[in-house]
Order: sequence, then C-alpha cells, then structure tokens
Amino acid sequence: MNARTTTWCKICGVTSLDDALVAATAGVDAIGFNFFEASPRYIDPNGAAEICVELQSRHPEVKRIGLFVNASTSSVKNVLSEVSLNVLQFHGEESREYCRQFQIPYIKVLGVTATTDITGMAESYADAWGLILDTHDPQLKGGTGRVFDWSLWPDNIDGRLILAGGLDPDNVVQAIAQTQPFGVDVAGGVESGQKGVKDHAKMTSFIEQAKYG
Repeated sequence: MNARTTTWCKICGVTSLDDALVAATAGVDAIGFNFFEASPRYIDPNGAAEICVELQSRHPEVKRIGLFVNASTSSVKNVLSEVSLNVLQFHGEESREYCRQFQIPYIKVLGVTATTDITGMAESYADAWGLILDTHDPQLKGGTGRVFDWSLWPDNIDGRLILAGGLDPDNVVQAIAQTQPFGVDVAGGVESGQKGVKDHAKMTSFIEQAKYG
C-alpha cells in the first residue's frame, strides 16, 4: 500500500454546512472552524455549532477543530460552551500552559522561517496532539497561501507534524513526497476565489491527491 494513503488531511476555514459535508464525504479527517474575528474566514459560534451538530451526527469520525489566535481564556470557553469541538488549534503566542488548560487535545501552529527552532518549539509543546508547520506571517497568522522552504522540514522530531502553507491540489503530492508529514492542512488552496467559500471540485481533488495521489 502506498504510504500516502495514511496521510491525515484537514480542510480549514469552513464556513458552510454544504462545504463541510462535501469534505467529509470525500474522506477528510478534520474540518477547521476559524474563530479569529479578524480573519476573512471567521465563522460565528452559532454557525459553527449548527455545522458541528450535523457533522457529529453524519460523520462522527471527522474531527471538529476550533482555531484561535491569542484569544482570552473566557472567549475560548464561551465557544466550547456552544460548539462541539474535538480539538483546539492555537495560532498565536499561546504558552503550553495556556493550551492545555482546556483539557481538550490541542494543535499548536508554528510559523517557519530559516531561524525557527522547530526542535525546541516541539519540545515546548510536547503534549500537543500535533504541530502544524506553516508559513510565518506576523499579521495573518496562517492562511497566507504561500509555501515555506520545505527543505527546513525537520526529520528528527517524534509526534504528529502537519504541513500547511500554500498547498493546493497541484502541489500536495510533491509536498508530501518531500516532507513525509503526518498530515496536511489547507484553506485557501481549495477555495472558489472568495475566502471562506470552498470549491468542491478542488476540495475533493485535494483530499484524493493527499491521501492516494
């Protein structure tokens, strides 16, 4: 069996039930909901809650992930009180202590540059469910649509490393071959041209390429 059939795949920045169900039917492993209000892919908790109820009912195997950027503890708890999430994803400068306080598996996102101490950061978040390595951008905090230098990918770290940043159906096979990640994460690379609105053909192709390409 091709090793890439085991590649974990996440579609992030989902804002509609239709997009979520298409991704789930195509075999996605996780769907991300962006609760960072400055993001064009932001979804309000009420909208996310409705989608998560349907996902939990129809596709319980799909992880429901909430994305936050330097959010207050109370705001994260408020979202959790409304939205049925399996995993939290933190894009800011959140400490390990902050991330683990919610007692829910968490993913920490690391912005990669030539000087990023990926090994040291991985040790700092050793209890994370996974680490996303993404293109560094101090303003956007992810969703840049730009790849980083894949030669910086570490090969000496145990645990789940997830590749993000500028992925799309055309480059994901090459990205996986070069980095051999646990998983891949995409937002803009499967959109229709409007941020937060997915192109179903692109999304399905991405999942197929990531898992079986």
